[in-house]
Amino acid sequence: MFKIESSKDVILAHKNASDKLVAFLRKQTASKPTKKFAPPSLFRYFLPLERSRDTKRLCKEAMTAFMQLFLLLLCLLNPSLAEEEAFDVRQHLSTVSRYDAVKDISGNFIVPSKIPDQCTPIHLNILARHGTRAPTKKKIRELEALEARLKVILQDGKEQKLSLQKVPAWLWNWKSPWRGKLKGGELTTEGESELYNLGIRIRERFPELFNEDYHPDVYPIKATQVPRTSASAVAFGMGQFSGRGNLGPGRHRAFAVTTESRASDIMLRFHDCCQNYKAFRKSQEPAVAKLKEPILDEITRALMARYGLNFTRQDTSSLWFLCKQEASLLNITDQACALFSHSEVALLEWADDVELFILKGYGNSLNYRIGVPLLEDVVQSMEQAIKAKEDEHAPGSYEKARMRFAHAETLVPFSCLLGLFLEGPEFELIQREQPLQLPSKPPQRRNWRGSIVAPFAGNNMLVLYNCPANKSSKYFVQVLHNEHPIPMPGCDNSDFCPFEVFKERIVAPHLKHDYNTVCNVKLELPEPKPATSKLLQFFHWLFSLRNDDSQSHQVEL
Repeated sequence: MFKIESSKDVILAHKNASDKLVAFLRKQTASKPTKKFAPPSLFRYFLPLERSRDTKRLCKEAMTAFMQLFLLLLCLLNPSLAEEEAFDVRQHLSTVSRYDAVKDISGNFIVPSKIPDQCTPIHLNILARHGTRAPTKKKIRELEALEARLKVILQDGKEQKLSLQKVPAWLWNWKSPWRGKLKGGELTTEGESELYNLGIRIRERFPELFNEDYHPDVYPIKATQVPRTSASAVAFGMGQFSGRGNLGPGRHRAFAVTTESRASDIMLRFHDCCQNYKAFRKSQEPAVAKLKEPILDEITRALMARYGLNFTRQDTSSLWFLCKQEASLLNITDQACALFSHSEVALLEWADDVELFILKGYGNSLNYRIGVPLLEDVVQSMEQAIKAKEDEHAPGSYEKARMRFAHAETLVPFSCLLGLFLEGPEFELIQREQPLQLPSKPPQRRNWRGSIVAPFAGNNMLVLYNCPANKSSKYFVQVLHNEHPIPMPGCDNSDFCPFEVFKERIVAPHLKHDYNTVCNVKLELPEPKPATSKLLQFFHWLFSLRNDDSQSHQVEL
């Protein structure tokens, strides 16, 4: 028996076996086999071909096909081999993922609908998260604390005369790259590029929508009153309108970015204006932290055994945060990220995704009900575009694209209002405002992944099409997520939906909720009781089972 470590070993074994067999067959077909020769059963199949002048070619082709079939079967029986080779930690950083690393992951995308030639786009809505940002001041302090903590851990290991041979060399002299920074949270140069290039790609993809001279009423750009979102809007606009002006060698032009006060921005910062949501989130954050503890504890024990250092749960959490910052901002994957196995990264990613699900996503209907004013604004903009089309308004006299730049707390609820990333019958449950189960735990597949739902610069686009030759509906909506068509459960999992169907099935069920009522009527929030919470008890039971049987990963949540 031999051990296969990776798919490279499979390919190498395939090549060696194939070469040996072909060499053997060549030797045997050089002369007529004698009666004493008793070839193995597989070779008996090929030897009758020896009198054919194409024997050697046919044997090699047959054996190659055989080994390819063997390789296929092996990968089907053990798909983790291919996954191990393709694993890129930069695609598993939840909402800290860089856009370029994850935008083309095809897990939730579909073969796009064939849009009839007679259909033309007449309006575009864009909602984008800000681009890659630097760590906030709070997180910078956490990394500085980790730097001091690692020195203590290593010194303790020396004093206790522990075996430190497996400790990675970089740990001994590591210093936080953000050490001494007094400010944080700003848009990075990578984040600027993400939005700049997005603006260029959208203009090239929809030339019919961006063929007018710039005017703020035709191409309004809105951002929240946070510097990294307004900077993202500026970077996007520079790409969008590059070559359209007279400023500098890039022929840029000035354009307007409007913002609303944080205290009243219910379109893009609805989470910050809603008292009930803030109270709900504050009440749930301790319980969510408790839900993550079993994973952190399990991985902490693994790190201690692997490196011989006395790590704590907080150390593991900080090292995971460092991994995300290094991989996303600095493109370093062989330091903090290399401390964890691929399966541990998948678990840490899942824990972050569960937090996103509970506090910002489908975990509670309040999370997305508060986004209804934005949904209403999107639909209203499409209705105005339809009216302008029907009334034959002159080009340049009506809006053609409405562009918004905000946060994960905006993008995630809006995606939920559209019913994106749901599985099976979950759309019906959402329409009835019934709770959903938590995302499936690795290695089970799940649609809800923060790295896809809301990476840096993640975006939703709603493209309104005019299809005059269609008898049943003249206007259709196509939804793109991160620039790819995505199925809408409310429209029979199509990405191309008649506008009236879109309004009736997807939008209308949410319109019964008034923002002021949802946010200001006093809610009865359950007191957080971590010790007796049924959900927490379930998690403790879940992980006690996992510790009893480390080979079992098929627990549904």
